[in-house]
Amino acid sequence: MHDARSMTHSAITPLWRDLITLGKPRVVSVMLVCSLVGMLLARPVPPLDKVVLGLIGIGLAASGAAAFNHVVDRRLDAMMLRTASRPLAMQRLPLPLALGWATLLSITGIGLLHGGVNPLTAWLTFGSLIGYALIYTAFLKRATPQNIVIGGVAGAAPPLLGWTSVSNQFGPEPLLLVLIVFAWTPPHFWALAIHKRDEYERAGVPMLPVTHGEAFTRLQVWLYGWLTVAVTLLPFVIGMSGWIYLLGVTALNVRFMWWNGRVWQGQNPRAPLGAFWFSIRYILGIFAMLLIDNYVGFWWG
Repeated sequence: MHDARSMTHSAITPLWRDLITLGKPRVVSVMLVCSLVGMLLARPVPPLDKVVLGLIGIGLAASGAAAFNHVVDRRLDAMMLRTASRPLAMQRLPLPLALGWATLLSITGIGLLHGGVNPLTAWLTFGSLIGYALIYTAFLKRATPQNIVIGGVAGAAPPLLGWTSVSNQFGPEPLLLVLIVFAWTPPHFWALAIHKRDEYERAGVPMLPVTHGEAFTRLQVWLYGWLTVAVTLLPFVIGMSGWIYLLGVTALNVRFMWWNGRVWQGQNPRAPLGAFWFSIRYILGIFAMLLIDNYVGFWWG
């Protein structure tokens, strides 16, 4: 059955589309938006060459990490409805080709960052690639229900990478951007994990709803949601942003916690998936408010 389905899909799916799918373009596009925000916050008018090369390099490296994720998770993906149609799960691509593609994307991206942007960004990108593709995917994901929390550092790197691309330096501001994404990741992903609990259990992945139950996970979504709210107020507290950001982020946080409250109450089975989708718009909204506040201050300051 699986082989026949694989042959049917391979007959109608072009090779180039499967290769693009390995790079998780929709996930990478969100990462690139976060990277661009980091660039624009570091310098209101950043050098165009650094922006272009930085985004291309970060995008290629992130796509490479995503392709390695497909390779490592191919058997797990085949057991889950959400991921069963992925190229390697369906055996539409040879494993050596997928490995070669992942390696090519990663080396090209990091090489472009090192030669065309700066070594600092290249090394930070390499570290986040290793953190996601190896430490999280190959080890943490299967080892502990805290996989999302610990592995969230790698996923929170894009705004820092964007910042260093145009500034070539660290600072409290980009680290705060990382902290915002880091705090947001658990309520974002655990909401999806609640929705997909049965699939994770069948696949043997120790996600929090599987190991500690849905009620405990719902509470964690609620508590980590409040942690995210607190962290998103820090840009105003340290003077990184002004009143425009504070008003915007307050409105976003009210809606964010409304969704998290519905998840915590556990009365609506659709609430976790709704909270998951809103959380994507939420994090993009937080960064949009940072940009709006920053540019209003820049042009009128």
